Amino acid sequence: METTLTTAQAKPVQTSLKNTPMIKLTDIEKVYQTDTIETVALNRVNLTINKGEFVSIMGPSGCGKSTLLSLMGLLDEPTHGVIEIDGRALTSYSDKELAKVRNHKIGFIFQSFHLINDLSVLDNVELPLLYRAGLSGKERRQRAVTALEKVGLSARTKHFPSQLSGGQRQRVAIARALAGGPEIILADEPTGNLDSVMGEEIMDLLLGLHREQGTTIVMVTHDESMAHKTERLIRFFDGSQVS
Repeated sequence: METTLTTAQAKPVQTSLKNTPMIKLTDIEKVYQTDTIETVALNRVNLTINKGEFVSIMGPSGCGKSTLLSLMGLLDEPTHGVIEIDGRALTSYSDKELAKVRNHKIGFIFQSFHLINDLSVLDNVELPLLYRAGLSGKERRQRAVTALEKVGLSARTKHFPSQLSGGQRQRVAIARALAGGPEIILADEPTGNLDSVMGEEIMDLLLGLHREQGTTIVMVTHDESMAHKTERLIRFFDGSQVS
């Protein structure tokens, strides 16, 4: 039988880490502009996520949640303001250093899984590690195998995404995020495409991984019940933080 981490098995995060900022946003604005329209996606956001926190972000569609996650993940740049990751402002990084931070420090989990159908489960998990300098093929494969064991899919390594359920595909996506050993996991609606039972299983898995490894997790969600399982709930409306 496949095994997964549970909250009972998980180890608590060291309290001392909880007061150390991992992600800090200061006066962040993000404006999208065309020839005729200016859209303010984020308006003067000031937010600190501490090391080892599990934070959920909620708000109506179009309020800036996914934009915020993209900025935290270094997939986009703010129009104004300063982003700091682990105490260092991103403006001080070269493009090469930013790419290294994305690849080494941050793991992404998406609502739509973003798995490659022509690759096996194991190859999907291993794929981001191909861009990790200094890792041998053997080391990449072992990291992928270990990550799949953590999410209870060690018996599915040779399967393809089309042969898996939605919950299993999301577990593969989580394993892919874990394989690089990130300090930060950014999850955009990780239970959004799943039924309630599968959604609960994925949430329990994230909670277990968080407590065992002390990973900082920021999760965007529309589900109040999932959000209230995290340590802190932040609400956005029209590009601004309201709570």
